[in-house]
Amino acid sequence: MEESKSRKFLDKFSEVAGRIGNQVHLRSLRAAFATIMPLFILAGLGTLINNVVFPWIAKGETLAHLQVWGTLIANGTLNIAGLMLAPVVGFILARNKGYRNPLTAAVISLGSLIVMMPITTQMTPAGKTAAINVTGGLSFANLGTTGMFAGIIIGLLATEVFIRLSNIKRLQINLGDQIPPAVGDSFNSLIPALMTLSLFALISALLIVLWNSNLIALITMIIQEPLRRMNTSLPGMLLIYSCGNFLYTLGIHQAVINGTLLDPVLLVNMAKNTAAYAAHKPIPYIMSNTFRDTFGMMGGTGSTIALLIAVFLFSRVKANRDIAALSAVPGIFNINEPVIFGFPIVFNIPMMIPFVLNPVIGILIAYAVTAAGWMSRVVVMVPWTTPPLISGFLATAGDWRAVIVQIVILVINIAVYVPFLKVSEKVTAKQAEQARAAAE
Repeated sequence: MEESKSRKFLDKFSEVAGRIGNQVHLRSLRAAFATIMPLFILAGLGTLINNVVFPWIAKGETLAHLQVWGTLIANGTLNIAGLMLAPVVGFILARNKGYRNPLTAAVISLGSLIVMMPITTQMTPAGKTAAINVTGGLSFANLGTTGMFAGIIIGLLATEVFIRLSNIKRLQINLGDQIPPAVGDSFNSLIPALMTLSLFALISALLIVLWNSNLIALITMIIQEPLRRMNTSLPGMLLIYSCGNFLYTLGIHQAVINGTLLDPVLLVNMAKNTAAYAAHKPIPYIMSNTFRDTFGMMGGTGSTIALLIAVFLFSRVKANRDIAALSAVPGIFNINEPVIFGFPIVFNIPMMIPFVLNPVIGILIAYAVTAAGWMSRVVVMVPWTTPPLISGFLATAGDWRAVIVQIVILVINIAVYVPFLKVSEKVTAKQAEQARAAAE
């Protein structure tokens, strides 16, 4: 009876968590970040080449000329992160909601973000140190990492308003079936587009005229920074991340929690670290998405490459060794679904404990070492498929100490997995014995 109640609770919990993770706005945000992720990886690699590789091969004026390349890469990636997010979020949300012309929604989202920008902004002239007020320009300070949450929120709001207005029949201009569909769609959405942009322009004008402020600054101050500070603090990050990993042991992908609550704010930290490193400024944050992946996800979620090594070294169970052999190559590249569902870890109580615990251990060790100044901060966003040890070296822009830290974490993770592996094997053997006895 108790087992039945526990099973019903887990099933209900899984259903609710899955429903939340499948909510259209959260699903759209995850897809939007996945869409622009290659650009952030390019920014990280460009920064690495600009500040580590180029100084090896050139000096002086030649080096400065070479580094123009990296500066341009940063301008086309990090420095327009908020500008990219607004139309991407708008397009994906409109598509997920079944709107007939998602590209128009993307354009409206982009236009709405621009009308919320301040008319006057501060810029520093070339060769000067003091900033001056200028008009008629857009600042990377608002378009880049600082404006990421503004891009998300305005992209969601503008798309929702535009779609709702577009569904009002009286606001549609129907020119008949004799004109091309593209022209007809543009006229159908003409009035809703005008109304949406006018609404956001009115809000922006009121903020500028009455309070000498703008929505970008308000979102950053009221929403982005408090949320980022809370979720990227060591306790907050570990709590949220561990909850996501626990969900994975119930068969629900950890992106339901982590992809929604952690990844956006961790990505803001990562982007700011990369920008600071490129500008030769102090690196502001320890915690970032690449820091988490590099030291808390070796082999994938749950640091399962340690489990594979533990199986090869200490297990004599043929089934486990076969699964480990099949999972070894994907595991090197941090792809661990074969382990999670093949070993399995899902609904395997002994294995659930180290699966959730080991990433916490890895992040705590790396955080302590970094805070003590014994390892460089993570400044390069490397692809998540980068193998362990290589990932630590690249993510810290070539700090060999990060490799040592990863090795220490890996050894500890193996030691944690071994006793639970033995318990899991005993449970499996007992279950097989009971099944044979029942069959007889």
